[in-house]
Amino acid sequence: MSEITVEHNPAPAKLEVMGVYNWPIWTKEASKFQWTYDQNETCYLLAGKVIVTPDGGQPVEFGENDLVKFPKGMSCTWEILEDVEKHYEFS
Repeated sequence: MSEITVEHNPAPAKLEVMGVYNWPIWTKEASKFQWTYDQNETCYLLAGKVIVTPDGGQPVEFGENDLVKFPKGMSCTWEILEDVEKHYEFS
């Protein structure tokens, strides 16, 4: 199974080409919950700090201005350390 990928501070031109600013926005307060991805997800964090730990895997930390990709089929635990606001797209 593929891994979570994090790109720190991607170029604004890349975000523009991807259409990130047209994607829906999701917000969530500091919390901890289980999640399973039934599709690939790409997201761009506008605010917040998160640690996502894939089941049986290593924790991945990311936050504001990070472009993050999650693979379809991955089950994980989200731990939101600081309230999150993100653009997201499923594919």
